[in-house]
Amino acid sequence: MSISNSLSSVPARLTLLALFSATTFYCLYKSRRLRYLKLSLNPNPKPKPKIIFLSETGTSKTLALRLHRLLASSGVAFDVVDSRHYEPEDLPKETLLLLVASTWQDGAPPSASRFFATWLAEAAADFRAGSLLLSNCRVAVFGVGSRAYGESFNAVAKGLATHLRELGAKEVVPLCEGDVDGGDLDKVFDRWCEKVVAVLKGGGVAECDDDVGGGALEYGVYSSSEEESDVESEIVDLEDIAGKAPSRRKAVANGEESNGKLSGRKEMVTPVIRANLEKQGYKIIGSHSGVKICRWTKAQLRGRGGCYKHSFYGIESHRCMEATPSLACANKCVFCWRHHTNPVGKSWQWQMDDPMEIVNSAIDLHKNMVKQMKGVPGVTLERLNEGLSPRHCALSLVGEPIMYPEINALVDELHKRRISTFLVTNAQFPDKIKSLKPITQLYVSVDAATKDSLKAIDRPLFGDFWERFIDSLTALREKHQRTVYRLTLVKGWNTEDVDAYSKLFSIGDPDFVEIKGVTYCGSSTTSKLTMENVPWHTDVKAFSEALALKSQGDYEVACEHAHSCCVLLAKTNKFKIDGQWYTWIDYEKFHDLVASGKTFDSRDYMTATPSWAVYGSEEGGFDPGQVRYRKERHHKSSRNQSG
Repeated sequence: MSISNSLSSVPARLTLLALFSATTFYCLYKSRRLRYLKLSLNPNPKPKPKIIFLSETGTSKTLALRLHRLLASSGVAFDVVDSRHYEPEDLPKETLLLLVASTWQDGAPPSASRFFATWLAEAAADFRAGSLLLSNCRVAVFGVGSRAYGESFNAVAKGLATHLRELGAKEVVPLCEGDVDGGDLDKVFDRWCEKVVAVLKGGGVAECDDDVGGGALEYGVYSSSEEESDVESEIVDLEDIAGKAPSRRKAVANGEESNGKLSGRKEMVTPVIRANLEKQGYKIIGSHSGVKICRWTKAQLRGRGGCYKHSFYGIESHRCMEATPSLACANKCVFCWRHHTNPVGKSWQWQMDDPMEIVNSAIDLHKNMVKQMKGVPGVTLERLNEGLSPRHCALSLVGEPIMYPEINALVDELHKRRISTFLVTNAQFPDKIKSLKPITQLYVSVDAATKDSLKAIDRPLFGDFWERFIDSLTALREKHQRTVYRLTLVKGWNTEDVDAYSKLFSIGDPDFVEIKGVTYCGSSTTSKLTMENVPWHTDVKAFSEALALKSQGDYEVACEHAHSCCVLLAKTNKFKIDGQWYTWIDYEKFHDLVASGKTFDSRDYMTATPSWAVYGSEEGGFDPGQVRYRKERHHKSSRNQSG
């Protein structure tokens, strides 16, 4: 019998049809195209609990993953979801949500999470949604913010918690607010996690403590036996642990203890910060200071040239110590070359170490690092011995050195040892500038020329940052010693503001203006800068020439250091005499003047600039007494490679 004949009967055709239908159904089911059929068999599937994070720099994401691992180890399965990939319309289906939310600039949510936060806020304000929309959902919110930003501290987490309650969700654990810059974030988060685990596994009442907002809440038990989602853990980026500084709570009223440390105040450098700074090569001094050997110190020890300060001011780079008495800062600049591994703050709120101890330890640690250069190719015994006797101190390592309450005493200790001082301040502490004793050269960072661009680039903590900036420039005018505006050019951010920059000259009347291309230090979660933002040396020269032209003769381009992508403008009527530039410093004369106790100004300790350092020279600011070590370049001008 043929196949066609065998299928002619009705029973045979029905059998084949049934077999085909079963096969098709199975394939479609496996490919999830019959999801509607699954839902019809189970019309109210219980959604898997979720941990949703709102993160800009990665801190909240890291905490969310940590919570996920903790819950998994306790036998409670959750999905971890980035809010930017979550559909807010699905919120009414949820039964349990844990949110870890960061607050970004001006109290706004992270850029990728704005839709989620905005949807929730609009739903809470929409009478059509009502207070029962999320009535089947239990929630808990942990906020990640910085108390240093004042009223906007954890604004996003507070808003989320409020909106969720308004929509009928029940808080199983009260809102907890973590402070990345002024509190022990890890401990606060761990305590909150313990409460969450207790809620999910035990039941009872979650009580509030000092770090948790809200009141006592009743909650029920919720557990899930579903398979744990596959979420890959990550190594914590330095930015994620930046700023885990001591608590900003007020010190107890007992005043200072006999050892000089304030009772009740924590150390600025926590174990987490210490470990990661040491990993980068920093040597931590006491509880708030640091020292690190500069790559230019190593270069000149090897006879391979000095930094731009050698070309502009005659320092001996191999005898320069880079240090800071305060690792804390009041800004979070987008181009921070330390990747924000230091804490931030608007005032000194930590234990304080003795200035003499800081100086002694800095010198000892610096010497130890110099000793490690022994035997390195190019390092001679003569230069090594010179390096073991530092003659200059760049107080610009990281943070804001002028915040240190005993900065004047520290400067005195350096000058007593005839070590010159180059101090950089970020123009947020004008009163500190006014009270600062004479130093060899005082810098003010002028990272932008307008209020909006300064806010975008420096990301300052102070609400009145612009007024503080202008007052700092004004205070600079009253200093008798050498003063410098330090401009960091970031292509696409501030390289078009020549007119605005020139208007700032009359406020501070600086002796010099250093113009330097931004140094690219690799990717950072808080910075969107790439190599495209790094100007060429030709770009820096063009900007400098245009700025000098705008000054109408008050300033001229005096020096350059092509390797550092840096150019110096100098006041013509003070430092150019009979066609000769006098930007270099007579350091011995400076120390004699300081020791005399007499009033003196910047002209009293200037000396002639060598021809090789002058702008336009064939050497481009490279000392011909050193051996030039060239790397492969892919452009006729050097990119900025270092400090």
